[in-house]
Amino acid sequence: MKLVLIGIQGSGKSTQGNLLSKQLKIPYLSTGHIFRAIAKEKTKLGHEVKLLMSSGLLIPDDLTIEIVNTYLSKPEYKRGYILDGFPRTLKQAKLYKNNVDKVIYLEVPDKEALWRLAYRKDNRDDNTVKAIVKRIELFHKHTSAVIKYYEEEGKLVTIDGTEKIEKVNRNILKSLGKQLIKNQIKTWQQKKKAIIAIVGLPGSGKTEAANFFVHKNVPIVKFGQVLNDYIDQHQLKHDEKTHKRLREGWRKKRGADVFAQMNEQYIRESLKKKSIVVVEGMRSWEECLY
Repeated sequence: MKLVLIGIQGSGKSTQGNLLSKQLKIPYLSTGHIFRAIAKEKTKLGHEVKLLMSSGLLIPDDLTIEIVNTYLSKPEYKRGYILDGFPRTLKQAKLYKNNVDKVIYLEVPDKEALWRLAYRKDNRDDNTVKAIVKRIELFHKHTSAVIKYYEEEGKLVTIDGTEKIEKVNRNILKSLGKQLIKNQIKTWQQKKKAIIAIVGLPGSGKTEAANFFVHKNVPIVKFGQVLNDYIDQHQLKHDEKTHKRLREGWRKKRGADVFAQMNEQYIRESLKKKSIVVVEGMRSWEECLY
């Protein structure tokens, strides 16, 4: 499992990252720790990174990717990892599209994060108020686009980071289909197959609802697709008159559940691959009963 933790400084990424690492038994990698280690080196790269960090500026994309690539190529990261602090820009996110399974966004208001940081005991050189405020501003400027990108990819989970540490941890595990029982991580398993039907009046948002499941890699069976395919095959006009004539004719000939009959094979094939299938376009009670 390849996880990414996103959030402003003070949102609890390090705390949750270390907890998840112990629970899921995969290493936790903080790019912040890597950069701070490099900044202490008496090298040209170390000096450059130190200047950028003390100013509260982001490390350039190319340099960040080079450093992260080097670390993730190590044997201990082959089974998966928890990545904190990367990607921070849209360019980085797109380049790492295939290296991320789930993105956990710990959402915390700026004021809450600043209060937490004010009471934090550490000796970081870049922990001045000015540098912290600068990093928060840069987060909203650059990383907001990253959050939106992962949301569109269907990989983002937003967690309320203002809750207690234990509750935040439980919510993260729940989003991963896992739960903590007697200090043991158990994976939730669906025992039965399920068919979800999306119904509603025109303009009620059925298509948007179906798209949500598409992003979750859940197969969609559109009842009306067999009608569209028939019209295309016979080179008929795609208008309301033709659709109505065919629907009424088929229902009169084969019954009110005709579209369920015609899509049964598609549904069965989908359920062989996934435990859930979504049906869009169900129009009658008979189709539901079928």
